Amino acid sequence: MKARRRDRQVYTASHPVLFRLLSRTASRPVRRLGSRVVVNGYDEARHVLTKVPLDRTDARTTGGAIRKHEGEGALFDESGEAHRASRRSLAERLDHRGVLELKRHYRPPIDDAVDLLRAGHEVDVCEVADAVAGRTVDALLDLGLTPSQSTDLARAARRTASAAAAAELPSVPGRRRPPYRDHLAETFGGRVDPLGKMLALAAVTTTYAAVPRAVAWVADEGWWDLCRDETLLPVLVDELLRVLAPTPLLPRVPAGPAVVGGVAVSPDDQLVLVVRHAVEAHRRDPSVDDPAPRAQSALVFGAGPHACPGAALARAQLADVLGALALQPSRVVRAVPDRHAALPAWRELRIAR
Repeated sequence: MKARRRDRQVYTASHPVLFRLLSRTASRPVRRLGSRVVVNGYDEARHVLTKVPLDRTDARTTGGAIRKHEGEGALFDESGEAHRASRRSLAERLDHRGVLELKRHYRPPIDDAVDLLRAGHEVDVCEVADAVAGRTVDALLDLGLTPSQSTDLARAARRTASAAAAAELPSVPGRRRPPYRDHLAETFGGRVDPLGKMLALAAVTTTYAAVPRAVAWVADEGWWDLCRDETLLPVLVDELLRVLAPTPLLPRVPAGPAVVGGVAVSPDDQLVLVVRHAVEAHRRDPSVDDPAPRAQSALVFGAGPHACPGAALARAQLADVLGALALQPSRVVRAVPDRHAALPAWRELRIAR
């Protein structure tokens, strides 16, 4: 597919060595590479997330990396009652009513993009994604920012996430690790606490990674008619998020001895869950006629008690973007990969009617 060929560029441009290394392991559900255990199978990845006790503060995990740079209390590094308390707090802001309230804040830049297309102008979907994410975070954290400031917040969050990504990604030969720099703190000082910062980083990076890539896929395959169908659009959104797998791998560390897919692991090992392979994003194209099982596509948001609490918001935002842009069917006129993004993404994705 033309869309798959284009989308592959976001991997080969930003993390070419890591992409090739992980691709070579995809043929087996679980594969040991020294002290790293690469988990590609759906059943095996879900088993790790739901059955294997995990050390959420180890520096080789997402939670440990966030704790190192942002401090304690950022959800990813929590467990037990602290984790449940944080999720309860988030659930109140990200349930159905919360998403409807957030839509009031993030919808204007989407409508502005449609107006620009209608007037014959080009639209950079990456800029739209920044505006949507920035206004969402501003509303979630009640920061009271102007539209311009909320976009600045999104860009600062992306730069911070890019700097922190080196601590999360497995090291590979030839990869240089730039020094960490907290652009978000430099821009907004102490206005964002650790949990708020985690929300900002997660919301901004996933929106920036998913929305432009999804728009490119729909434009390349001419699926705008599907986006105008209220019945098919939710199915397409799930399928696009499955294939895009905005967070393509999850680093985890077992808290004790365990067995994953027949391979014995211990706290000395790092588990690299390749979500992209587990949901078959690398070989099964999105389809509204034959979609993947819902449980499999949902794995892009994790599983079990630590599944992403923002899944409903992510689906709603992508559906809103695609449904609105479908009013002015467009094609991609320029696509530039982001070579420094924390997650595989476009730096510029311009569309025109």
